Order: sequence, then C-alpha cells, then structure tokens
Amino acid sequence: MAKQKIKTKKTLLRRVKITKTGKLMKKSVGMGHLKEKKTVRNKKRNEKITPQSNRGHKKMFKKMLNKHAKGK
Repeated sequence: MAKQKIKTKKTLLRRVKITKTGKLMKKSVGMGHLKEKKTVRNKKRNEKITPQSNRGHKKMFKKMLNKHAKGK
C-alpha cells in the first residue's frame, strides 16, 4: 500500500514568506485591527517582517509546507 502525499497547508503559505535561502519570515500577531489603543512605538515594532526564530515552530512549518519549504 502506497503512502499518501502530504498536502501543503495553504493558509500557512499565505501567512509566511520563504526567502531564497529557506528562512521563514513572518509578521507579528495582533496587528489586524484595534490599533488605536496601541502606542506608536509598539505599532512600528510590530509592522516589521521578522524571521521565525523558534526551532520547534520552524520544524513544524517546514513539515506543513513540504515542497514549498526550500533549503534546510
């Protein structure tokens, strides 16, 4: 009996940008709406796209993105 192929999680693919070297870049959470009560400093810091640093999350994301996750 053949193994089934793992499907790519399309929602994660839309939320994460994969660089040419294989780094996972993500946006900060909690910045979709209700920004009026947040400070300017906090908004500026959270609008940046940062690399995913948690090794466990990286491993899980690469598994979910299978063929789309390049590099190591």
